[in-house]
Amino acid sequence: MHHQIIDYFQTNSGRFLTMLTDHLRISLCSLLIAVLIAVPAGFCCVRFSALEKPVSMVFGILRIIPSLAILLLMLPVLGTGAVPAGVALVLLAIPPILENTAAGLKDVPPFMLETARGLGMTERQAWIKVRFPLAFPLVLTGMKTAAVEIIASATLAARIGAGGLGDLIFTGIGLFRTDLLLIGGLSVALLSFSIGFFFYLLEKIIRYP
Repeated sequence: MHHQIIDYFQTNSGRFLTMLTDHLRISLCSLLIAVLIAVPAGFCCVRFSALEKPVSMVFGILRIIPSLAILLLMLPVLGTGAVPAGVALVLLAIPPILENTAAGLKDVPPFMLETARGLGMTERQAWIKVRFPLAFPLVLTGMKTAAVEIIASATLAARIGAGGLGDLIFTGIGLFRTDLLLIGGLSVALLSFSIGFFFYLLEKIIRYP
């Protein structure tokens, strides 16, 4: 088996790097878009409490829908390729970031806000200088969860022509090639571990500068 894996990298290293790059690109772009949507949405849920229940319900429903089902639902609307895959991954990533953002902003100790008012801060300054900094570690945890889910689910994007390491895995399934399955599966697992470890280090740096 290890000879087959070595032979694959000797003859297909360029192809592997292309798939790895595609996988990272679609994953990171989806995560960035999800953050840009979910963090403001979490803020709105806390700032305007009437929005919290409907917004949480909508994205909570999306979270329980299987990733493959979301990808297939995008097909009639957006066709195949990276765009529908990206939309599906963004929808998958929004709930954990939104929920953690809202929870972090709501869980700021009241005495901290009282202290901020006592120091003469306006409501806006209290949000910027107190609420968001204290909520950031929890927001970061939501981003870590979303990133790991995106990288794992991006393998399914190959089913609709978005490329990535899923191509290698599905090729291995189709050809009954265990070596391809191992290379693809272990690569995705290593990417997930790496991104999780990156956010872990980032959280440590922020908590204990």
